[in-house]
Order: sequence, then C-alpha cells, then structure tokens
Amino acid sequence: MIHYQFVRAGTAPTNSKKGSGKVHYIESGSREYRRALIGLLLGSIVSFSILYSPQPLISLFSEEYHVSPSTASFAVSLPTIALAIGLLFISTLSNAYGRKTIMSLSLILTSILAIASSFTHYFHVFLAIRFLEGVTISGFPSIAMAYLNEEFSPKSIGRVIGVYVAGNAVGGFVGRIVIGTLTDLFSWQIALMVLGIASLLCSLWFFGFLPESKNFRMISISFNHWAWNMKEGLRSKNLLCVYGIGFLFMGVYVTLLNYLGYPLTKAPYNLSQTVFSFVFVVNLIGIWSSVWFGKLADRYSCRKVISWSVTILLFGALLTLHDELLVKITGITVFTFGFFAGHTAASGWVGFLATEKQKAQASSFYLLFYYTGSGLVSWYGGFFLHHFGWGGIIGFISVLLIIAVLVSFQMTNLVRVTRDKQEGK
Repeated sequence: MIHYQFVRAGTAPTNSKKGSGKVHYIESGSREYRRALIGLLLGSIVSFSILYSPQPLISLFSEEYHVSPSTASFAVSLPTIALAIGLLFISTLSNAYGRKTIMSLSLILTSILAIASSFTHYFHVFLAIRFLEGVTISGFPSIAMAYLNEEFSPKSIGRVIGVYVAGNAVGGFVGRIVIGTLTDLFSWQIALMVLGIASLLCSLWFFGFLPESKNFRMISISFNHWAWNMKEGLRSKNLLCVYGIGFLFMGVYVTLLNYLGYPLTKAPYNLSQTVFSFVFVVNLIGIWSSVWFGKLADRYSCRKVISWSVTILLFGALLTLHDELLVKITGITVFTFGFFAGHTAASGWVGFLATEKQKAQASSFYLLFYYTGSGLVSWYGGFFLHHFGWGGIIGFISVLLIIAVLVSFQMTNLVRVTRDKQEGK
C-alpha cells in the first residue's frame, strides 16, 4: 500500500487562460465517473496482486529449486527494483503518448507476462519474466495519479483517492490469497495462470471502458527536461533523509514478510500454503494505521512520529521471536501497524520539505528509494536467515530501524537549521 501526495497536475487547461476552453472534469454520479472509478480500482488490484503474488511461495521456491532464501526472494525483489527504475522514466513516456495508452499497455503486458511465467519450470527464466513484470507494472501507479488529478472534479478527488489506495491494499492481499490457496489445491504454476487470466480480463475491461483523457496536453520527450527534474529531486539534504527513511522502512517490512514462510511452513507449525497466505490479512490494518498516524504527523514533529513508529516496529519484530504461533502472528500485526505508521509520516514530509518545483520529482524519488529498499534490503536479509536463522533476520531488522531513527534526528536538525536561516537567526 502506498501513501501519496496529491497535487493537481498542471498539464490540464484552465479557464484563466484566454482561449483555452472549458475544463471537462469527470463529475461524481455520472456514468463516466463510475467507469473511471471501477477502472482505477481494477488497475490497482491487477498491478499489486501480480507484484506481490509470489511472496507466500518464497520458502516453496527454496525447496523446489534448491536455492538459498536470498535467491528465492528475487521473485519479489527483482520486480520491485525494476518497478523503481521504471518510475524514473515512465511519466515522460505518458506525457508523449497519453495516459490511458500507457496504463492500458502496462496492465495488459503485465497480465500476459504473469500467464507466461506459469509455463516455465526453470527458476532463472521465471525471475527474468518477473523482472519484466516490474518494468511493465511501473506504467500504471504513477500515471494513474496523473490521470486522477487531471480528469476528476476537485469536489470528488478525496473519494477517488480513497478507492484507488484501497485497491493497492486489496490487490496485494488478493494476490497472496489466490496464489496460496490455488497452490495448495493444484500448483503454483496453475495459481499464476489463473491470476494472470483474471488480470488480463480486468485489463481489457480497463482498456475498453476507462474514459479517454480530456484535460491531457501532450508534451514532447526532452532529455534535458528529464535531467533537470532528476537534479531537482536530489538537491535537498532534507529530502535525501526522507528518501533514506522510506528505503529502510520498506526494506525491513518486506524482509520480514518475504521470509515468514520459512519458520511458519516448517515444524512445529507446518502451516499449509492456504493457511499461511491468510496471515497476510494483517496488511489491511495499514488502512487504519495510515489514517491515524497521518493525523499525528500533522500535530507532532517527524522525529517523534518516526521514533514512535520504530518503537512499535521493534516491539512487533521481537514478538515474532516467541515460539507460540498466536504471539508470532500478533507480532506480525504490530510490526505491520508500525510500518504503515512510519511510512505515512515519512511520505507526508516529502510534500512539506519539497519546493513547488521539486514536489512532483520528489514524490517519484521517494517511491524510487521505497521500492529499491524493498528489493535490496529484503534480498540481503536472506543471508542473515541462511546463516543465523529467524533471530538473524530480527537482529538485521533492528539495526536498520535504529539507523532510521538516527536519520530522522538528522533530518529534524536539518529542518531546524533551514528554518533558522529563513528567519534570519
């Protein structure tokens, strides 16, 4: 699930410009509104269900292909890294070729690749397809934001955002549940095929029924403009600190979820793939956690909120060391709550710290670091599991969370220095 900064795109024509014509927004209650809302929801579910669908299978891949936990985790790490890289370039393509075109291609190609991955019996081929899926998935999330801000009436934008973000959480949950259950009943290949076919049908509906962009203005591809945007997003030390916190938070979160299957599907628990996949229902607590800590972030400093989040994360991580299954699941729930709390606070600071010129690119960079942390940190965590067991994973996570607190202290100090300079102190 992603917490977004929403700023209405400046590419739409406005009434203030002479001769620009009237802006045609999608209004609540209209047929276009229903079709657009369903389309964005389906697109979100397709993207995130395919992205995270192999997560319950990582321990199974280790056994079936005789690979290490780190190598098995590439099933999730590689596409998230590819997604992060794709986010840097895809918005430029959508400016040149149109929002709906790129989003539709993204969903259809991702679905086809998901179906193709079900036919391979070689893990290295499966990983190559997963990497390509990450590239194609990147064509939906960032462009959906642009489409949403350009086309929907400001009066209904909040409701639309809620539906879209809910699709992120539901998509990740559905993907894991479908894969876990069908793997138990048949095989993981059949599970991926069913998910891919269902996703393709949703993608074709999206292509056929999503309203065309009416407020989009085409912009030619410019390397100089792209390079300038990259530079703007990396100029602020404050923003670099926030990017780092997002990197660490997402990294530790995915690390814990990626390797959960190793202790829980083995003795003494011996959970089936179906039962284990339902453990991921705890992700839905993030919807509540994000809202609550979003309000706290408006009242308290980032340092305080990040420190509270890390405390919750550490407490949840330590609970998973207990041998009792119910205590472990409680720990996972607490850990998930803490992650979404911290992520919400950190991403909220992106909008506060970025200048008007930096806002769009800063949000892209936050997602870049966020997904890169998901891929790299979780991959490296596999070495700790292999050499030190579950205790090694928790130790690794704990060190990274302490680093996140230290980074947040540095960011707060930098913000204080910046404010003092602005006030002439």
